[in-house]
Amino acid sequence: MTISEIAKLAGVSTSTVSKIMNNKAQSIHPETRERVLKIVKEYNYTPYGAVKSTSHAKTFLIAVLRRSLGKANQLVSGIIRTAQSHGYGVLVFDSQNDLQTELKHITSICQKKVDGVLWEPVDAASAEFTHYFTECGIPVFYHGRAPLQPSYQIDFTHMGYALTQKLIDFRHSRIACLMKRNNYRSEMVLEGYRKCLYDNQIPYDPQLECFISDEDCCSQLMANRATGIVSSHYAAALSLYEQLDHLHYKIPSDFSLVSLKNDIGSAESFPHISGIEIPYGEFGHFICELLIETCETACDPASSDRYLFTPDCQFNRTDSVDLPPSLRSKKIVVVGSINIDNTFNVDGVPQPGETTRILDFSVTLGGKGANQAIGAARFNCEVSLIANIGSDMDSNYVIHTLSNERLSTQGVFRDMGMQTGKAYIYTDENGESAITILPGANAHLSCERIRQRRHLFQNAGYCLLSTEVPLEATIAAARISHSYGAKNIVNPAALKQLPEALIQHTDILVPNRRVAASLCPGLTRVEDQADYLFHLGIPTVIITLGHDGCYLKTLENAQHFPAVDVTAVDTTGGADAFISALAAYLIEGVSIENAIRIATCAASFCVQRQGVVPALVDKTSLEAYINRVHPGLLR
Repeated sequence: MTISEIAKLAGVSTSTVSKIMNNKAQSIHPETRERVLKIVKEYNYTPYGAVKSTSHAKTFLIAVLRRSLGKANQLVSGIIRTAQSHGYGVLVFDSQNDLQTELKHITSICQKKVDGVLWEPVDAASAEFTHYFTECGIPVFYHGRAPLQPSYQIDFTHMGYALTQKLIDFRHSRIACLMKRNNYRSEMVLEGYRKCLYDNQIPYDPQLECFISDEDCCSQLMANRATGIVSSHYAAALSLYEQLDHLHYKIPSDFSLVSLKNDIGSAESFPHISGIEIPYGEFGHFICELLIETCETACDPASSDRYLFTPDCQFNRTDSVDLPPSLRSKKIVVVGSINIDNTFNVDGVPQPGETTRILDFSVTLGGKGANQAIGAARFNCEVSLIANIGSDMDSNYVIHTLSNERLSTQGVFRDMGMQTGKAYIYTDENGESAITILPGANAHLSCERIRQRRHLFQNAGYCLLSTEVPLEATIAAARISHSYGAKNIVNPAALKQLPEALIQHTDILVPNRRVAASLCPGLTRVEDQADYLFHLGIPTVIITLGHDGCYLKTLENAQHFPAVDVTAVDTTGGADAFISALAAYLIEGVSIENAIRIATCAASFCVQRQGVVPALVDKTSLEAYINRVHPGLLR
């Protein structure tokens, strides 16, 4: 292919082709220049001037000179795709953060007489090498964190602004900025963070600027009451996630976290942190387009005012973002036992000296703590459970089951070398049951462990307490709960008397008739028992009466509530179903009387089926039943 043939195909003179190929086309119409260049690229034409080593002849090659290739795959791929679409080849060089290696690459690039260079210099000392490109007439675009200017960059300030705005949209106002020290991206994200706070009239607090390398990073976040965190680097966000998890804080329950992404390997897919992908491929396309435009129009690259690439900031997910805890619906904290329930259907509850035949047998999750937590979770409440389990195979089953019920298990401790608690339940044909318990790890739930999880009581509306765990731990939980403004519902299972410390921190006491009789010696009438407990200083007393319903005593009301008329199959979990439903509807602002009526219906669902957890009703099923049988109760 000769220059005459190129001129004939383009419909121009050979002198016009020559001027275009030697970057002397200032007087030629842009459409003509583009048409000629298109034909030259398609036919791989090499002008005679190139063969003669004429310095101004086009080679249709560009060079990419990187400080380090490292994680630049997407950037380089974007450059290569764009260059190839314009008919250019690409030479890629890696300086490996070394000035001498960089200089060797520069001399090689100049020898190859490329049409342009995309250069990320090693450091400020690289400036002494720029004259090589100037002398060869090769246009250079600096990019990234280049110490030489002007430099083309991704607008991380804009991205930092978008990250911060996402948290503000979720109504956060105590937002921290997590950074790496002496890092240009972190500095730009911080600038966007500050601007976003200013634009949203949120006071800027320098105490909320933190660095992942600082040992007290997590303590700083907590001390300054941060609820949301903007991270400039995904690796930093992952490190913080791990530190918070070690301290038993969860994302997004306790903190919301957003981050720029793409600074680590793609294999890191868990945990799922909400954020914005850094568009390195699009940035590569952006700077390559500008370079090729400069190469083909012979314009001065320094004349461009498009140095910032501002991406469209799209969040890839919202897994790690939620409202601040104080603005979410009040949650329920449950402190109690976890057992593996071994349930035996028998033809009669075992009596001394008798042999009882087992008709059927099942194994399920149980314990008042687990039952009440799962019951509340099925009413769509946010629930945290504080309890002890062992390190046996049963403990894995416990965690798996609780997680499937969508409740927080960060308060569930594993006791190494201990057994998970066991319950052996004997249920007769009338649904009445007798229970024996092997406490196992439940007996080791200590006051210290309750205090270690005190942050779980933040934004709690109710705390459900049962006494199948050490009484000291129950009282400690009741005190902490009150300190956070929550109300305590206490099921005093197996207690013979109520300690004064527990009475002081009980808002609603829910004993069954047998426990009430033990707590009120000499009193046989349920009305007298409730009155006695009320005058101990407990504001609300509800005595559950099985198939006879329950009795309420408050300052304003003393009332009997009938049970729903059903055939009981297993009464073991009736009280737990009642308490979890009671708390779930009280937290929605339902009156105590109507909450009791709703809870009675929930208990009736439970006792009609075998076991406890499998028999606990969900919100949709319960409300469908109530709307059919008791219209108006849920209004």
